[in-house]
Amino acid sequence: MNTTRVNYAHLLTKPNPKHLASLMRFFESGKVQPSEYGYGVEIEHLPVHNSDDSAVTYWEPNGVETLLKRLARFYNSDEEYWENGHLVGLNRDKVNVSLEPGGQIECSIGIFHKPDDFNATYESFRGQVDRIANELGFRLVNYGYQPVSRFNDIPLNPKYRYESMNKYLGRIGSYGPMMMRCSASTQVSIDYTDERDSIQKMRVGTAIGPIIAWFLRNTPYFEGEDNPYPLLRQRMWDLMDPQRTGIMPGLFSPDFSWETYATDVLSTPLLFADLTHTPEKKDSVQDGHVIAWHENAAEIYPDRELNQYEINHVLSMHFNDVRMKNFLEFRHWDSLPEDRARRLVDIMFSLYYNTENLGRLTSYFDGLTQLDVEATKSDIQANGAEATPYGQPLDFWQEFLGLEGLLADIPGDPNHPDVFQA
Repeated sequence: MNTTRVNYAHLLTKPNPKHLASLMRFFESGKVQPSEYGYGVEIEHLPVHNSDDSAVTYWEPNGVETLLKRLARFYNSDEEYWENGHLVGLNRDKVNVSLEPGGQIECSIGIFHKPDDFNATYESFRGQVDRIANELGFRLVNYGYQPVSRFNDIPLNPKYRYESMNKYLGRIGSYGPMMMRCSASTQVSIDYTDERDSIQKMRVGTAIGPIIAWFLRNTPYFEGEDNPYPLLRQRMWDLMDPQRTGIMPGLFSPDFSWETYATDVLSTPLLFADLTHTPEKKDSVQDGHVIAWHENAAEIYPDRELNQYEINHVLSMHFNDVRMKNFLEFRHWDSLPEDRARRLVDIMFSLYYNTENLGRLTSYFDGLTQLDVEATKSDIQANGAEATPYGQPLDFWQEFLGLEGLLADIPGDPNHPDVFQA
């Protein structure tokens, strides 16, 4: 393999060819026919006290750890996830419950094949978790950022990777500790048919993601004050660590390929390496985990093909607007209440699984550059409702993308039905 350079990232690095081949095969394994297209949804929830809306932490009495332990009876006992002697994850058919760094409770559901499948599964999760949370004196809120608490009020949960991420992101860029502890998102994953289809969807998704994020914005607060940023989630990620966030370098080059993506991911410092499934090294480091702020995959993993656990870890340390796994993960949006999240699923089906719509969008954005997308992001951040993404007013984009019926009157916190992001 001899990748044509289409970006200027990691100029002095070269991935291990065996690692590169492993990722290429992993991407290939994700190909499905349109008749088999499915989707997954991840919604992160902010736990807040009923008494004063402040953040509920993992460690406090009757906090997030207690919630997980009481919730565990509804999940598979042999699929619990523990770290440092503490429960941090649960799993059952089509529902995975995990934790973000500040104790945000993430519900990952799917794979589903029809939009209607989302609601019943999510409502089952919420019915169980809401009842227990209320008994403990708190509730789950769907905002993009904690409503009252500030980042330094919230301790990290006990997952290994978050300690390393916290130290690293607290020393570079902006917003890292804030994103980790206080933010919450909605993410949607979809399928692709082949390499060309996946790149087509990545480009369209990267181009229109900030526009859809504007129409679904749901972050009224930031650090205990009114949120001044039209797209706070985008701002936090874009300024945090550009080598692994924002727009995938080279995405809009005609020569961009799966190999380009794999080369960039493998060349990026891992930040944190999980060696628990690396037989050659797992016993040589404490707890099978190691800080890797400077080392990339070639410097950490053995000279052999990567196994699936290692592949998933390497890919998980990249946080682009649209992330490639053996599916595509779209990461632009704030945490949304159920009906708004379901509306987002409908929009994704319409734009990406409708051949005519995807072709129309691909044609419209033919010749788009990374600079064009960066300019649109900046335009929305600076001008809000007066922005003209790619030279068109937001009213044009609402019609062009079919962004009607967005249920903007549904609050992220029913306890505060009149609170919305301006």
